[in-house]
Amino acid sequence: MGRVNDPNTPSGHPTDLGDPLAAFAALRTAEGRALLDEVRDVEPAQELAAATRLRRTHSAPLVSAALAQAQLRRRAAAKFGAEDAARMFFTPNGVEQSTRSSVAAHRAARFQALGVRSLADLCCGIGGDALALARAGISVLAVDRDPLTCAVARANAEALGLAELIEVREADVTEVDTSAYDAVFVDPARRSSGRGRIFDPESYSPPLSWAVETALKAPLAALKIAPGIPHEAIPATAGAEWISDGGDVKEAVLWFGTDTPASHRATLLPGGATLWSALDTMLPDPGVRPVGRYLYEPDGAVIRAHLVAEVAARVDGGLIDETIAYVTSDARHDTPYATAYEITDQLPFNVKKLKALLRERGVGILTVKKRGSAVEPEELRRKVKPQGKNAATVFLTRVAGAPTMLIGHPAP
Repeated sequence: MGRVNDPNTPSGHPTDLGDPLAAFAALRTAEGRALLDEVRDVEPAQELAAATRLRRTHSAPLVSAALAQAQLRRRAAAKFGAEDAARMFFTPNGVEQSTRSSVAAHRAARFQALGVRSLADLCCGIGGDALALARAGISVLAVDRDPLTCAVARANAEALGLAELIEVREADVTEVDTSAYDAVFVDPARRSSGRGRIFDPESYSPPLSWAVETALKAPLAALKIAPGIPHEAIPATAGAEWISDGGDVKEAVLWFGTDTPASHRATLLPGGATLWSALDTMLPDPGVRPVGRYLYEPDGAVIRAHLVAEVAARVDGGLIDETIAYVTSDARHDTPYATAYEITDQLPFNVKKLKALLRERGVGILTVKKRGSAVEPEELRRKVKPQGKNAATVFLTRVAGAPTMLIGHPAP
């Protein structure tokens, strides 16, 4: 780590931290760790004042690196939990692309249940999946080609007391021999610095075709993919799993070597409910029927897995429109795979009529959901100006092809 003579910097402090690896190494020194502890609770609005104060006793680059890392830790708390995030290290891409800890723990538990004791984690990033696997008692080879990413992954394994189970290797994943491991997990990069998210699986880094070829050579393998992957791009030999957490679809995984090939699965966290069907036994699309007393909104993972028909069968329902994934039924059924709403009104789309109805009922707490409508929820809220103490949910959708508003509330 280079040093320069700067009259405004306390003597002996490193100031040449332009190299990301040097900056990260500085954060792991005794001084860097103490500084991280000091800036842990600094809010964004306080950063300028804190930086001015801390630069009297620490180098400006080190203060900047510490404040940036503290900000990343705050962002990462949503994925890793506050306790782990406060001890871990992150990069901006690492926070954005790493697996949420609840999802990683679910996948690790499934690997463990399948008898995996050693695993090669290819494209490991900052180590989110490797940490969950190690916590499940699995020995992990974590591979990435970026030096800083590897350094961060190594530091995270040490920070969480899992270094004995995680070997981090800086290498091109396409050149790593994985034959000695029980399983392989591949998480290809699905973002480009210039183009944002990548939707073509062959534009992943490495491409999906390489990942599938690698998976087929392993006794057991899982490939993390974007949840919006075209179903025709899924190999017939893979079992596909879509995972949601708190109702938000987080990712999809292709499983190879299990006893459920050629299947679709929707897993809903945190509860862990799983809806599964083999491809050759999936139910046909349910028929369209008039809107009944109840409307069921399937979880996003269920929709992505094309298992809406299975939900409709469970609630004895049908679709409100052949192109819309809302299920309707005359009866109330408990199911973890869909949220039930009791429908009180069905109206053709008309903002003035909706505004009048909401005013008449004193609705000031309005939830707007849309599926098959071009109207944005916030735009509708501005137009109807809800006022009052009562609550309601309005669905902007299509019923048998016609733009429709369905009004109701969550079913008890």
